[in-house]
Amino acid sequence: MATDEEIKNEFKRSGFTLVEEDDILKRCVTLCINYSLNPSDLVSSWELYHLNRQLLDQTVKKDEMDGFVLHLQNEQKESIMRAEEAGLHLYSNRDVDMLLDGVQEDTEEIVTTPTNESQRLHPDPFDSISRSRDYGYSTGKSVGHVTPFGSRIEKFVVKFNVGNVAPAENGNSNEIENSEDDIIKRVQTSQRCSLEVNGSGPEPGCRFMYDRTEDRFNVLENRIVRHADAFAASGLYEEQVDPAVASQRSIFAVGMICCDGEGHLNDKSVLLQSSAERTSGQRVPLDLNRLDQFSIFPGQIVGIEGQNPSGHYLTASKLLDSVPLIRAVDVDLPPAKRQNLDQEVLVPTEESCERSEVSFIIASGPFTTSDNLLFEPLNELLSYAKRKPPQLLVLLGPFVDSEHPEIKKGAVDATFSEIFQVEVLRKLRDYVEFMGSEVRVVLVPSIRDANHDFIFPQPPFDIHIPDLEHQMTSLSNPGTFEANQVKVGCCTVDVLKQLSGEEMSKNPSGVPTDRMSRLASHLLRQRSFYPLYPPPESLPYDSSLAPKALQILSIPDILLLPSDMRYFVKILSLGEEENAAKCVCVNPGRLAKGEGAGTFVELTYKGGPESMRASIISI
Repeated sequence: MATDEEIKNEFKRSGFTLVEEDDILKRCVTLCINYSLNPSDLVSSWELYHLNRQLLDQTVKKDEMDGFVLHLQNEQKESIMRAEEAGLHLYSNRDVDMLLDGVQEDTEEIVTTPTNESQRLHPDPFDSISRSRDYGYSTGKSVGHVTPFGSRIEKFVVKFNVGNVAPAENGNSNEIENSEDDIIKRVQTSQRCSLEVNGSGPEPGCRFMYDRTEDRFNVLENRIVRHADAFAASGLYEEQVDPAVASQRSIFAVGMICCDGEGHLNDKSVLLQSSAERTSGQRVPLDLNRLDQFSIFPGQIVGIEGQNPSGHYLTASKLLDSVPLIRAVDVDLPPAKRQNLDQEVLVPTEESCERSEVSFIIASGPFTTSDNLLFEPLNELLSYAKRKPPQLLVLLGPFVDSEHPEIKKGAVDATFSEIFQVEVLRKLRDYVEFMGSEVRVVLVPSIRDANHDFIFPQPPFDIHIPDLEHQMTSLSNPGTFEANQVKVGCCTVDVLKQLSGEEMSKNPSGVPTDRMSRLASHLLRQRSFYPLYPPPESLPYDSSLAPKALQILSIPDILLLPSDMRYFVKILSLGEEENAAKCVCVNPGRLAKGEGAGTFVELTYKGGPESMRASIISI
């Protein structure tokens, strides 16, 4: 057994001075015992750690010991991997720690005789990837480096709550650290929820970026016609006329807001483009000075009541930016079949349909900090989900972020697909296997995912994990699904931020407004996950790809819109007060922000938005 004096002399022989000597020597004695090291081996490991950190002074400080412990752990991992490659597993204190921490070993690494023929013919697809990559990628920093994320003090702090959240649900770092054993917690998992994907998006492997000018025109024309039919079917407005035709009387017209130029909308640049099929399709300048309140953006379909006596300028007296709440399916029916349904109102969810409680944990990428590719935030999130298991874990991309500094520089020693499989899919697979059949995981890609198609609308990930396909589901982007009859829509494009830069609004003086709610409401009012047109150059929009993928056919119960803007959970109301359709809109924020921690959302939905409970928690 190593003694304080032996360790001290070994450090002195190598030229190192101990600061806070007693504490460091006690720590070093413990390390020698735990890792079966003699003083010489311990100091040799310290010298290697010292060189990797590029430290200038020859001192050993107490605050550097945590990083040194990580360095020793990684040395142990490498030695175990080399031994396993030789067909031998060396059990050590690491194995005990893994069992105590609830980390399951990959039993497929142990050399055994396959029990059936299928195991011989169908090996685990993840095994083809080098095991050494489990422990981080080349990022220019030592693996033993203590990251800013790992050294944070506050963990799982609740930013704010919505609804009556029980005290036990307030994320508290002490509760997390002192929680019950993971196995006991796993038994307490809620009942498994149903899951149905309502997919109208593109399929994996689809052909894209072949759209033509005609395709783009048809998409815009169909949007205008569809909204015009909805206004007509409501029976609340006059017959629609061509807004470009001169008329002394008040008229009602439906068209798309456009900008007369390359810049942003202003009082002099607003145009209204009508349908080429129903009217002349011309653009006419739109005067909004008589309106006390409005909110418009390019690509928005609106109904306008006003006058155009000269034929050159339409002066608006009323602007309708919301499509009437008729049944969404009716506008696609022939007029004869639609005649008897004109007055029916669209109810977002059937009143007769029984919806049971659903619990969510919702997080949006990036899932690793900008200074490394260790995916520490994802690891922390999955640990939290093991202690407080939801029925549905919803993860929104990016997963392998193309804007990550190391990805941009190409400073990684693995392909993007390998990083996704090892750092994301394998961890999710372990999580699902550990928690059992009660939990489900939903993945939604992002156009920032370096390992996926750079296109919008975007097909789902092509994921095939044997025996777990019913628990791990990938959606298209945007996509919708139902969990226990609760309808959820999601889109990982930062449409809120883009609308914020293009919107032009006017509000009565002295009247407070909620801008984030207004921006999110535009999607519901326009029945589109992406109502902005033209899109920015950075968005790879393909108008020919799944034309109905962007449509919101019915108001969802929950709308997930991850954004770089401030996180929020808001209840949106659409329509008249008595018959208003309500939707819970969630921006979970980013799980990782630079080198630091971000936020995620824990949400429980039962019956309606009024009984919803949600917490925004800092990781």
